[in-house]
Amino acid sequence: MEHDALDAGEARYELVISVDARGSGQYSDAEKPLMRRQIYEVLETAFAQAGVGRNAVHLEDRGDGVLISVPGRIAVARLLGLWMTELHEKLRLDNRRERRPLGLRVAMHVGPVRHDREGICGDAVNLACGLADSSVARHLLEREQADLVLAVSESLYREVVAPGGKFIDPDRFAPAQITLKGGEVTAWFQLPGRPAPALGQTTAPSSSTTAASGSPAAAEEEDGYEDGERDGYGDGAAAYRAGRDMNVFRDTTFERSVHIGHNIGTDRRKD
Repeated sequence: MEHDALDAGEARYELVISVDARGSGQYSDAEKPLMRRQIYEVLETAFAQAGVGRNAVHLEDRGDGVLISVPGRIAVARLLGLWMTELHEKLRLDNRRERRPLGLRVAMHVGPVRHDREGICGDAVNLACGLADSSVARHLLEREQADLVLAVSESLYREVVAPGGKFIDPDRFAPAQITLKGGEVTAWFQLPGRPAPALGQTTAPSSSTTAASGSPAAAEEEDGYEDGERDGYGDGAAAYRAGRDMNVFRDTTFERSVHIGHNIGTDRRKD
């Protein structure tokens, strides 16, 4: 997308879309070009089917994903509705024949975006990237073994999703309180083609997932955790944080004595 020199550094309100591939660290060097090619094929097919010209949007390569900004002259509802529908359908069909199905985390937010010769920046960009990289999005995609998970900001949900529209059903979204570098935010999550996800049941990856990643550092990267923090799960009114060996119980009544936690010396499970 072309930008005049006079516009350099000036903020404009645009839709920011962050796209990340699931488990990119588990692809070998030989497999990564194939993964990247599939990402671009599904994105460009969806743009074409939604009637959005490839040259009409700004697109940056992120190695295992793509960062996109869409100018205000293109309706946000078209991207949230028709484009997401086409993206999910193309990805679903392609994955039927893939040995390693591609999973995508997509996040959207509208806000001020600044362009320069190197790309785009701004709080709106940071928020969209943070939502796509959140552990809620990661765990939901993994837990449900879905092809695609969509996360939208609270403002985008309120202004575009909640009123509904063609291919946009607000009843299929569920909220979660998550912690990003800038603080706690509310985001809304959807699994395209499915009912609203039960985020209260979202859990951290099992020990087998950690082992498969090859190292503790790789496990942290795949989990989306940073500096020992965990995202909180709630109904929008309250949020809770729990580490790997903690559980959060809310509005729970135990009818008999209950032991919670590991029995040291008797727990024979291997991590």
